[in-house]
Amino acid sequence: MTDRLQLSAIVHLGSDTGRSLERAVALEQAGIDVISIAEAYGVDAVSLLGYVAAKTTTARLMSAIMPLYSRTPTLIAMTAAGLDLISGGRFMLGLGASGPQVIEGWHGVPYDAPLGRTRETIEICRSVWKRERVEYAGKHYTLPLPPEKGTGLGKPLKLITHPYRSDIPIFLAALGEKNVELTAEMAQGWIPFLFVPELADRVWGAALDRGGRTRDAALGPLQVVAGAPLAIGPDTARLRDAERPHIALYVGGMGARGKNFYNDVAARYGFEAEAKLIQDLYLEGKREQAEAAVPQALIDGMSLIGEEAYIKDRLAAYRDAGVTMIQIDPIGPDPIGDVRRLRELLDSV
Repeated sequence: MTDRLQLSAIVHLGSDTGRSLERAVALEQAGIDVISIAEAYGVDAVSLLGYVAAKTTTARLMSAIMPLYSRTPTLIAMTAAGLDLISGGRFMLGLGASGPQVIEGWHGVPYDAPLGRTRETIEICRSVWKRERVEYAGKHYTLPLPPEKGTGLGKPLKLITHPYRSDIPIFLAALGEKNVELTAEMAQGWIPFLFVPELADRVWGAALDRGGRTRDAALGPLQVVAGAPLAIGPDTARLRDAERPHIALYVGGMGARGKNFYNDVAARYGFEAEAKLIQDLYLEGKREQAEAAVPQALIDGMSLIGEEAYIKDRLAAYRDAGVTMIQIDPIGPDPIGDVRRLRELLDSV
């Protein structure tokens, strides 16, 4: 990773995969460093990442994010090794615990011990990639399975295939203090959400510092992936309101009252009353009112929408906040043109 700000784009691959693929290729040609594909409860990210890997040549690829509850740690490691192999070492494993709404509602798996499972998954993945015989006795995962929990026939195995790399970069999506601390300790990168550069330190600064104290120097400096929707031009500021439904969904509708990580972040930014109102309205089914209640300051703080001077100021704010990779969702009338212009602006910041 160079000292310059990297540029990552979210690619939404829907039912029209041909058009989506054209967009991914065009983004790569426009200067995108990383193409990110999400996995929530739509089409899985792995098959789409493989599809994009086959049609691109230079952009790195990242799962953003792959929920760790939906696969065993060894399957996560095998999948990452496979994507890294077919892409020629371009894959970055974006992992996250997601939340109980998705994990229990969609996958039917108890949302228990996200912190411990994350730590153990990382340790197992790194053992697999080194082609060690995997013998692991954790609180949440034990390999091989002990006789009293199975047939007793399990034995330590190692990855048959030689991976392209023995240390695939791991990026963790984390919001809670303990999870962010773990990220700073163990991961190559961090993927926060609802990231406002000027306010981020008050929410996550202490956790990042604590985790950094026990960080292995071999991991290098923590990479931070954060960003916003993108549109550049004199008449684009009106597009900022397009983020209202997205923010209202997460702050108001993800999780439940008292168990919504995104609502907690908004409150800790200083929007406590607004966060409560958004959630109340959203859970009452008043979505348009919830969207209207999203503070303009929160929208503006998460935006890369406006004229070039405004964009340049926002990029400087991200860099000052420790962000190393700007992740964008181009929503303007000329998305590829905007990416090219942003690439030029990034190189000048």
